[in-house]
Amino acid sequence: MINPNIKSVFELTQTFSTEQDCIEYYEDLRWNGIVVSPFDPTSKVYKCKNNQYRCKNTGKYFNVKTGTMFENSKISLRKWFLAIWLVTSHKKGISSMQLAKDIGVRQATAWFLLQRIRACFGIENNNELEGIIECDETFIGGKNKNRHKDKKVPHSQGRSFKDKTPVMGMLQRDGKMNAFVVPDTKRKSIQPLIHKYVKPETTQTIITDEWWAYNGLSKHYDHRIIDHSKKEYVSLQDNSVHTNNIEGSWNILKRSVSGMYNHVSRKHLQKYVDEFVYRFNLRKVSDQEKFRYLLSNSNIRTTYQELITV
Repeated sequence: MINPNIKSVFELTQTFSTEQDCIEYYEDLRWNGIVVSPFDPTSKVYKCKNNQYRCKNTGKYFNVKTGTMFENSKISLRKWFLAIWLVTSHKKGISSMQLAKDIGVRQATAWFLLQRIRACFGIENNNELEGIIECDETFIGGKNKNRHKDKKVPHSQGRSFKDKTPVMGMLQRDGKMNAFVVPDTKRKSIQPLIHKYVKPETTQTIITDEWWAYNGLSKHYDHRIIDHSKKEYVSLQDNSVHTNNIEGSWNILKRSVSGMYNHVSRKHLQKYVDEFVYRFNLRKVSDQEKFRYLLSNSNIRTTYQELITV
């Protein structure tokens, strides 16, 4: 396995100075010396010229990019690798305009690359959480006047999001986070996600605010509540009971969306949330490992038509 020690953009460009360098590295990373046909994993594979392979059972030809986000892309792997490094190493992400300048492509091309890369970020957004879990929702987009009570909307009107998109999150103390775009902040939208990712047998405590959609969690978990309507942000009885960590993470997400991307449509918001979660969960990992991890899980292909279809 080729395992170069890369610590900077300069070292990345030096390590992958040719397209063949990229192909050989990606082949090692994806197949680890044993080429597998994407059409029939049980088939014998024949090596052909120009980095092509043929699947014996199906007779089809393929290469290392087949079935991945790189498939049918006219952009070189050298530029793809540089784009992945820049996206995963930047703490707040990178805009398509900036990426276009950095790798020398049109802005529309850079946007397409970014969307394909973001489609792979979901690998870090399905963690089973345990221990002490903080749960909360936030709203992306729109104006402050549409937020719920502690976010400037009275409870009597419910949690309004006429011009906002709700995102529900679960954060394990000193651990990982999951976050998902939801249609609303009702119990039927929130609690199934909690039950899916937070197992009662491995959970010590779930902490939420007083929003009614969390009612009933005490049947399955040790459910502690922070009542924001009473200006309570840390429990007076136990200072470990609070949702400050996940609320702080929402600030990072919002600054990223508003500061870096300006506007994100509801259709694509989950991809940006996945990107945020990926970066948050790997915040203590080196840039090289973030780069390798994404490349190792790049077998998700997104077509341009899928991206532009409403």
